[in-house]
Amino acid sequence: MDYLEHNISENLHRYRTSHGWSLDNAAEQTGVSKSMLAQIEKGCANPSIGTLGKIATGLRISFNDLISPPPMDTCTIDVLNTEPIKKSENNYRVWNCFPYEDNQMVEIYRIDLEEDGVYSSGSHGERTREYLCVTEGEVIIRIDGKSYPVPKDSCFRFESDRPHQYIGKKKSNSLVMFFVSC
Repeated sequence: MDYLEHNISENLHRYRTSHGWSLDNAAEQTGVSKSMLAQIEKGCANPSIGTLGKIATGLRISFNDLISPPPMDTCTIDVLNTEPIKKSENNYRVWNCFPYEDNQMVEIYRIDLEEDGVYSSGSHGERTREYLCVTEGEVIIRIDGKSYPVPKDSCFRFESDRPHQYIGKKKSNSLVMFFVSC
């Protein structure tokens, strides 16, 4: 289940139960079948925009309330059991662990680089800073033609308002990166 499906699943259940509605009541209010609502809550369905619109209207919430990240006190992401958002065979895999949200000014990614694997990134915009921690191997960060080696168990910070590259220098390179909008 991707993060958008997760958001919809959690929000549908939260708003439905906050109204004190059973699935039958919610089906009656939204015009969406009980079985479809149950599948959406379980994260087993891929509802159409029209279906999501009916649900939002029936629950008397905005469409954005239905798809936005639900509030949470804690959250654990099992990165290796989720699908990477980008990958290149024998080169790199990228996971967006915590995407940017309106109430948080940070994104957190994990990148696994193979030895000599290269991951190129464009600018993240003005006033954007990137922090990364190398948890395995060694990584070279290339910015404006300069190379910065970052060994295992080290952290590195730079202004990410320009193109940059990550280059794996030892087998099994893993980085955890934080993007912060200043």
